[in-house]
Amino acid sequence: MTTTSASSRFDWHSTAAEVVEGVDLTGRRALITGAASGIGVETARALAAAGAETILAARDLTAAAAVADDIRASTGNDEVHIAHLDLLDRASIDSLAAASIGRPLHILIDNAGVMAIPELRRSPEGHELQFATNHLGHFRLATALLPALRAADGARVVSVSSRAHLNSNVDFDDVDFRTRAYDPALAYAQSKTANVLFAVEAARRWAEDGIEANAVHPGAILDSNLVRHYDQATVDQFRNSGRYTFKSLAQGAATSVYVATAPELAGMVGRYFENCREADPDDPTAAGIDAAGVAAYALDPDNARRLWEISEQMNK
Repeated sequence: MTTTSASSRFDWHSTAAEVVEGVDLTGRRALITGAASGIGVETARALAAAGAETILAARDLTAAAAVADDIRASTGNDEVHIAHLDLLDRASIDSLAAASIGRPLHILIDNAGVMAIPELRRSPEGHELQFATNHLGHFRLATALLPALRAADGARVVSVSSRAHLNSNVDFDDVDFRTRAYDPALAYAQSKTANVLFAVEAARRWAEDGIEANAVHPGAILDSNLVRHYDQATVDQFRNSGRYTFKSLAQGAATSVYVATAPELAGMVGRYFENCREADPDDPTAAGIDAAGVAAYALDPDNARRLWEISEQMNK
């Protein structure tokens, strides 16, 4: 594992189109989950603009088809396809993975997610819904896609996390909120920590396969379906709190695209990026448009190994 950092020409203000400018992805295949809305759309658009065969994986195929048409028109790339994916449906995950195995997959961006589900809900297998969607579904997909990632000979996997991970480690004793009171924010936070820990352990396990896994924080974004479980008053409170400086969707997609494509990041694995650069350790005093960094527990290799083992059990 490489231990050096890399400088970046990009920052908080950069857009996905800017970070991929000059990058040629012709002959590469990319799959983005949650690509029918929000930052997933702009992530897919940037990769397609760079020449990648781009697969939009989404639950709503009607919405995905409309997005695909728009991306083809705006980029001139006809190799933009749609695929059904429901991260709470194991058959859907397995079907998408099986359909992808025959060809190399160079870029996988685990972008889909849910946030702040107000009441405790569970997956069909009985797991807390935010953890099941944001982590377990992506874990199952990525591990099922391993043959296609190996075949790419240098694939990159990007796990979209959040600065919300700073609010909670994974509670390994009660991941599913069976003994503690359900808290929507804490459930989301531990699922976002799990996204980082997945990248840490995937980087270790898949190093010999040439697969480079990292996690990213896209930034604070309100123009997204991710906030659909908040009422308007709460959204307005966030907007006016002064705690966050909000990004556009194009800016929110930039860090994912940067980590998926930047040549200078070759060999950098198991890291957490924000604002198109590797994050500093968590600093609770940080303010302004600079995000607050990454928690030590989210990069802890023992936590990462433990989560992987638990995730394998939960996916049986």
